[in-house]
This record gives sequence, C-alpha cells and structure tokens, in this order.
Amino acid sequence: MKLFDRLKRNKTWDKLYTKEEMKLEIPDTSIYDLFTEQVAKFDKLPAIDYFGKNISYHHLKELVDKCARSLQYEGIEENDVVTICMPNVPEALIAFFAINKVGAIANMIHPLSGEEEISHYLTSTNSKMLFMIDISYEKVKKVISRTNVNRVIVVSAKDSMPFWISVGYFVTQGYKVKKPKGARYLTWEDFMLKSYHYPKNAGVVRKKEDIAAILHSGGTTGNPKGILITNQSFNYITSYITHVVPNVKTGDSLLAIMPNFHGFGLAVCLVGPLSLGAKIIMIPQFSPKTFGGLITKHKPNIIVGVPTLFGALIDSKLKNEDLSYVKYCVSGGDSLSEALYYRLKDFLREHGAGNADVLQGYGMTECLAVCSVMRGKTKDIFSIGVPLYGNDMKIVVPGTQEEVKTGESGEICLSGPSVMVGYLNNKKETNEVLQIHKDKKIWLHTGDSGYMTKDGIFHFELRIKRMIVSSGYNVYPSHIEEVLERHPAVLKSTVIGIPHKYKVQVAKAYIVLDEGFDDSWSVKKSIKEHCEKYLASYSVPYDYEFRKSLPTTRLGKINFKQLEDEALENMKNGD
Repeated sequence: MKLFDRLKRNKTWDKLYTKEEMKLEIPDTSIYDLFTEQVAKFDKLPAIDYFGKNISYHHLKELVDKCARSLQYEGIEENDVVTICMPNVPEALIAFFAINKVGAIANMIHPLSGEEEISHYLTSTNSKMLFMIDISYEKVKKVISRTNVNRVIVVSAKDSMPFWISVGYFVTQGYKVKKPKGARYLTWEDFMLKSYHYPKNAGVVRKKEDIAAILHSGGTTGNPKGILITNQSFNYITSYITHVVPNVKTGDSLLAIMPNFHGFGLAVCLVGPLSLGAKIIMIPQFSPKTFGGLITKHKPNIIVGVPTLFGALIDSKLKNEDLSYVKYCVSGGDSLSEALYYRLKDFLREHGAGNADVLQGYGMTECLAVCSVMRGKTKDIFSIGVPLYGNDMKIVVPGTQEEVKTGESGEICLSGPSVMVGYLNNKKETNEVLQIHKDKKIWLHTGDSGYMTKDGIFHFELRIKRMIVSSGYNVYPSHIEEVLERHPAVLKSTVIGIPHKYKVQVAKAYIVLDEGFDDSWSVKKSIKEHCEKYLASYSVPYDYEFRKSLPTTRLGKINFKQLEDEALENMKNGD
C-alpha cells in the first residue's frame, strides 16, 4: 500500500512534486533496519570521515551491532531509555543506531547542558544508561546519584581519531579532562568488549509507530519538554531526502556541523545522508571563525547549517578558493534573510559554485525539524516552499482551528508522518499543541505566524511564541527568567534577545534585586554561576543589567518591546 493513500492533500502542490516522490513509501520498520538496507547498497563506501579516518558503511554496521550486543549484555531492554550526551563523534551515531536495534529509546541531550538540566533530562526520562563525552564528567558526577542510571559509558573525542591526531589532541586538550572514578563508569573500549559475552543475534523487531528518540525543546511555552519521535518520523525524512537534494550522487560528502541533539542535525545531517550513500564529515567542535577552513579542507558537496554559519562563511578569508564542488547549501533553524541569501549566492558565484542551490526549509523539533522546503520550481525563493509530499499545511486564526483566507496571516499548522507523538508526561501541553480538526486529522499548532499564497506557497513571518534563536538553538526567555528568580538576590527579571554578529541573537537579562542586595560584582558573579548551573551554555544570558524597576504596559505586563527598543538604541550609540 502506498504511504499516503489515506491522506487528503492540497492538490495545488501536486504539480510541484515529481512522480517518483509521489510513489514514496515509509518502511514499516525501525531506523536500524532501514540503515541495514543502505549498508547492503553502499557496503564498502565511506560513511563517516572523522579527522581523515574513514569508517565504511560495512564497518559502521559492524560497530553498531557490537554496541547493540554490549547494550543487551548490560541489561538494556525494549523501551528502556538510554541517554546520549555527546557532540558529533562517531560513537554518538553508533550508539544511536544500536539503541534503536535493541528496541530502546535514545534520549538526546546537549553535552554543554547545565548540571541541573542533565539531572532533569535523566530523571524525567527514567534513563537506565548514559553515553557521555568525558568533558561532561564534572557535571555528571554531581547529579548521577539522584538518577536511575546504573551505567555510564565515557567517550573521548580522541577515541576514533587517527593515532597521531589523537596524540596531538591529548597533548593540547585531553590531558585536562579528569578520568571518571567508580564502578558505575566504563570507557567506550571496555564497554564494546562486553559484546563478546552476548550472542550475535542481539536486537528486537520494531515498527514505524514505535518511539525511537526523545529530543528536548521548550515547546510553545518555553518550559523544557521531552519530545517523543517515532521510527516513522526518521524513516520519512530519510526516505525523502533524495528528493530534496536530487543532484547528489553516491559518494558525495556532507559537512555535519549541526549537532546530534538538535532535530535538524540528527535527522538531516547524520541519519538522512546515509540514504544517499553519502560520506558524513563529522566535526565535534566548531567555531564560526574556522568554518571557511573546514570547507576548503574537506571539500563537502553539501553544506547544512543555520543562517549564522553561512554568514560566517561569507566573512571568512577564502579569497580565490575554488568551491565548485559545492552542490547545495541547506539552511534551517532560523529564517534566511533576503540580504543574506543574495550575499551567499554572490559568494558562491565568485568562488566557482554559481550552480549550487541554496535551499531553505521550515520545521521545528516537534516535527523532526523539517516539514516544508523551498523548491526550485516554486520561483518564490524567499518562501519556506511547500510541504514535503505526504505532509499537509494550513494557516489558521491563532488560538482556533478556523482556516484563514488565502494570503491572510495566521498560525502555521502541520499534519503528517513526521509529527511527534507528544510531549513526555505532559498531556496538557500535548493536547494544546496537537489538535484533532474537523477533517479528523491531528494537526500540530506551531506557534509560528505565516501565510499561504494563491499558488500554495508558504511564507514564514514571525514567532507568535516568545523565543530567541541563538546560533540555531531555541532559547526561551520564560525558562531563563524562572531560573533567575530562583536566585535569592533576584526579585524580578525579564529576558530579551539582542543582536550578535555571529549568533544572530543572544539573551540579555534585566534584573530587579531583592532588598538587602546591591548590584556589586560579587552579586552579578553569583547570579551568573547560578545560571551556568541550571542552564545550557547557549541559554546563559550574554549580558546582565540591574534596574530599580522594569517598564510595564497599561495592562501591567512587562513591556518587552520597550526594552528591546532601548537595547537596540544603546547598541547603535555604542553603549
């Protein structure tokens, strides 16, 4: 049966789809099983390039199977939750597929999360095991005893590096990392050796509707939530990716900068490219200043990133470098402005990549980061395009299910196979965001504003929900404020986004101090350390300003617009 036989689609879009993608089917299987089909096709081709060391599709599967046996030896069973707290290193992808093979659920978290955030992510998901990058040890050891995690697998960035590069890494950085102590901890190498004690038939049968991963986001209210994603969501993106980038050939390469704990990074940069027979160039640590150098060194055919990264590429000192090997620049995570689009096209043209396509997509973690994409046939290059085939989109009056007229602004709603099951242990907010409409379909209310043209092309306008996007990460002011106001010195606070050259926006906190506290250096230091303990590094305020009071509207609410206008004016004046 065809994948989308039972879906009622907007016929306006049919002329924009190819016959091949309209025949698309989602395998009723697990992510791992679909991966094994790809291995059969691309066996000896390189799947991963990590600091010049290649791991073939065949060897990657061997490592995944070995990891799966070790998981089962350690007692991981179907539907157990296993947390991955790592940057883009091969071990993170190996663990992700292995967790899926044994029928467990991968809980993906940021390795730079604050210690209390790590504690929350482990306890709220009832994680049984943790795969951790060694630099997170100092935070993990403070909270691990509060959790049900009975085994921690410690990975170093050097574990999969070529020998001499690993030596260099240890001499310059690795020696600073403290070694974990205690029976709870195992190195990656020792963990993988456990596989020899378990039969080779490790694994369980899983279906597309089974939960595969938990990703974390603030949803539409800003409070941290676990987002339940199925095998189907991943298999849909994986099966569809060849239609989004049709000119990619087997053996082409993709620079994987977007991290595995980000829906865009996990689905589009890591899992999806394997359907193309592509080589994933893994970068565990990234700086905008080194972006240009990474491009010229690795010569990727596909560059996937947030708009800030493409801005950094344009600003890099590449001079007369030939970039003719670049076929696609795929932008997501935030809006690609008209000015940046043209600057990027000019930059590519000047460096021999004038035929490269610049694609912009739209999505959110609740739909595995992508639900529509700008297509060459649409002509409207500043749109978010049309839904991926099998998805449905519409615009409704905010706070209702009533569809607006064509061309009118409203809330973007999405229905389709990549939409989440719901928020972990949060029925109230799940029911607010996932609603059954008159057509009997489940619609995701995105909290974003946009409109649809008469040609069926969608445009994103702004976020209805209060949110800051910093280097592609969603930062929620309400969550930062809640953390700030736990500090004994803080009576009241509010947080806004202010412009930043590379990150687009960063958080700025305005604070009214409680009686008995002054705006001294020691108080500010204490507040900052408090934020670093409870927030991920990208959410920690970039700046703190103490005030006697905060401006309010006529209704008595904090006047965010006034603070934003003041901040912009001060920045213009160099204050």
